[in-house]
Amino acid sequence: MSAPEQVSWLEFILRPAFPVAGATSGEFGRRHSYSRGTAGGLHSTSLNSGIHEHNNLVGPCDPGKGYTVGIGYFDRIDDCGPVIPVRESGMSVRPEDPSGAMTMQQIYLDYNATTPIAPSVQEAMLPFLCEHYGNPSSTHSLGRAANAAIEDARGRVAAILGADRDEIVFTSGGTEANNLALQGMLLRDVPTKTGHLVTTDIEHPAIIEPAKQLERLGIAVTFVKANSQGVVEPEAIEAALRPDTRLVSVMHANNETGVIQPIRQISELCHANNVLVHTDAAQTVGKIRTMVGELGVDMLSIAGHKIYAPKGVGALYVNRSVPLEPVIYGAGHERGLRPGTENTPYIVALGQASSLVRKALDESGDRMAMLRDRLLARLRGEIGPRLGLNGQKSERLPNTLSVNFPSVVGADLLARIPELCASTGSACHSGLTRVSPTLAAMGVTPDIAQGTVRLSVGWYTSEEQIDRAAELLIGAWESLAD
Repeated sequence: MSAPEQVSWLEFILRPAFPVAGATSGEFGRRHSYSRGTAGGLHSTSLNSGIHEHNNLVGPCDPGKGYTVGIGYFDRIDDCGPVIPVRESGMSVRPEDPSGAMTMQQIYLDYNATTPIAPSVQEAMLPFLCEHYGNPSSTHSLGRAANAAIEDARGRVAAILGADRDEIVFTSGGTEANNLALQGMLLRDVPTKTGHLVTTDIEHPAIIEPAKQLERLGIAVTFVKANSQGVVEPEAIEAALRPDTRLVSVMHANNETGVIQPIRQISELCHANNVLVHTDAAQTVGKIRTMVGELGVDMLSIAGHKIYAPKGVGALYVNRSVPLEPVIYGAGHERGLRPGTENTPYIVALGQASSLVRKALDESGDRMAMLRDRLLARLRGEIGPRLGLNGQKSERLPNTLSVNFPSVVGADLLARIPELCASTGSACHSGLTRVSPTLAAMGVTPDIAQGTVRLSVGWYTSEEQIDRAAELLIGAWESLAD
């Protein structure tokens, strides 16, 4: 067999999950080559997987409708049946309406809310939806295949964190991972032993709400304030520590502003006081380095849908020396910390996505920073210095731009631009026009905060989209501000 094709990271993440129209065979993705079989089926010959080969990937689930084939590649499967084209030329989402007419071309700048599933991630999980459906705890061949795939994925996730594979616990997402970290530590010896939790006032609700629940259960909680640039100062964390403090949880980067927190310095201060540290890294994995040894953390949360994997899967890194109590009870899956039969397809997807972001990290980070700065320059070139930038003096994620449009309401601005997908705050808890807790913590006044729009770029964002988005935003602002 010939050596694998060498491709750049961008070619690697953009390559098709399935052949395009007219294709009869070819190598697509890392694991399989495909040829079109009878009745629209796709047949696979494994290239480098030790788990399966010569499998009909889609045939067993194919409802017999064939495949919708168009220009570009495909990211989404409907019940393992027809392939639905959702992207043209590898860039913009172009959904089809029932009449068959194409709707307007969407510009997606909401990657901090969620990411599309990468083609090879979809490809990796398909066999475990349709063929390798065995229970990973079973000892027969289907069970062993599922278990092997999970352990392979565990190693891939561990690799992006610089951790050991036995320190990765799979969960249903970042929220469950955060709950397991906080409640699993603070409730471990209740009611015989209580404790104290330190967190911040700029955390995602997936941390804030579990912390408030712990308060209701009698655990003391301190919410440390961020400064005007959205940074939680290590000295403020140190000042909040008490003799009974058991855990400090500080997000690695804020989901709204992109401001990166000094986790290494916080970890050093906490460990000097024999306090464990957890960080919610949902927004940083795949965008900046998240090696647990460099950060010095004892626990770290991952959300799969932020790194081009599906929604509904995540992971918690738990240093093997950290004792945790499960928050749900059942069999002994995931070191006894997360009972329940493992979601093999989604775990496989998270593993593949982890490999992609590990390969793409440096180059994609540089490219996203260029796009972010290009967008800011275009906006400020027309609006001027009145366009505020949240966290301007802080280190920020390379993909995130949180700006305040003067004299308008952000929701009204975006309502004028239906082809632009962006957010006025964190998409997980948006809806009302109000100052977000993060902006309020930074001291942003309501009249300025109401004009806040978060624009976050990703792998599939193009320079043309950035220029078009700037044009649309400027036009909408001018029409509202007049």
